[in-house]
Amino acid sequence: MNNKSPSIQEWRELYEAAIEFKKIECWNWMWDSDIFGVQNPVNGEIGYCCVMGRAREHFALAVYLGTEGLEGYLKTQSGKINPYSMDALYVQKCLVVSFEDRESLQKEDFQVIKRLGLKFRGPNSWPLFRSYRPGYFPWYLASEEVKYLTIALHQTIDVSLRFKNNPKMFIPPVKNRYLVRVSRKEKNTLEWRDQWLEPSLLEETETIMKPVDVNRLEKIKRMIPQHQGIWEIDFSYFPRAVREKKGRPYYPYVIFCVEHYSYFILDSHLVKPAELISDFREQFLKLVEGIKLLPQEILVKRKKAFELLWPITSRLGIKLKSVKKLIALEHAQTGMFKLLTEREI
Repeated sequence: MNNKSPSIQEWRELYEAAIEFKKIECWNWMWDSDIFGVQNPVNGEIGYCCVMGRAREHFALAVYLGTEGLEGYLKTQSGKINPYSMDALYVQKCLVVSFEDRESLQKEDFQVIKRLGLKFRGPNSWPLFRSYRPGYFPWYLASEEVKYLTIALHQTIDVSLRFKNNPKMFIPPVKNRYLVRVSRKEKNTLEWRDQWLEPSLLEETETIMKPVDVNRLEKIKRMIPQHQGIWEIDFSYFPRAVREKKGRPYYPYVIFCVEHYSYFILDSHLVKPAELISDFREQFLKLVEGIKLLPQEILVKRKKAFELLWPITSRLGIKLKSVKKLIALEHAQTGMFKLLTEREI
């Protein structure tokens, strides 16, 4: 994505659209389950719009980007993910405008508002714009995000006012279709119309893994001929964001290895998301080489962890088992994350 900073005119148009959106208070007749799409005229991606505020607690518009964003929304709606948990940050792919108290804004937000000469007063009155990406800290909008969110706000105003008079307009003619606003360029303007569209298939990125070092594994087998104990191994997002230089803060992965019966933490290691695949195997091999011990069995919960370990465990004679819950590991993980939270307080 292009991270070009928005121009002052782009900010002005976004704030004007947000102010107009807030004035109509469409959350008075819409629920967060009344979702519809707005196609991005630039790249064709569909953002799925969700109006929040019917419960009178959080007033916002979230635009979930593409099928990945939609699936994150559906997991939250179904209860698979708690919207107030850390897990929600790791799956959300959306642009959000919310209306907050003054204390929720940062210095960068106030600088834009001051340049625009705008004034806001009272609770839930200050527009706050943020970009959510899986594995990243909520961040300030880039130019292309500002332009698309401005479009989404205008289309939400149009759709919500029509929905007020026709609450059945989101009922699809066939299953798995969403009402989507699509545009066509006519002379120098965009003409918008409704279409019923099925979400595109979610593209799965193929993971390219290096072959295991067979000679290294044979050396480990000779060095550690016996196996004992059961280990639990997993990886998850770390609850504290990390920032490198001036880049966008991200949540690294933490790799855990815990002894099943004693709950003893054998290893924990932070790794960048892009380096998880290579580091996951390497950390395991470094661990067994360092402590000179091989387990009889390894328990994993994630499919990816199983795929990464299988070429190694099968050669080392370790039983690899997939389970639904890693009791010892989750206990250790909870304790570590709780300690981090207490230190922040």
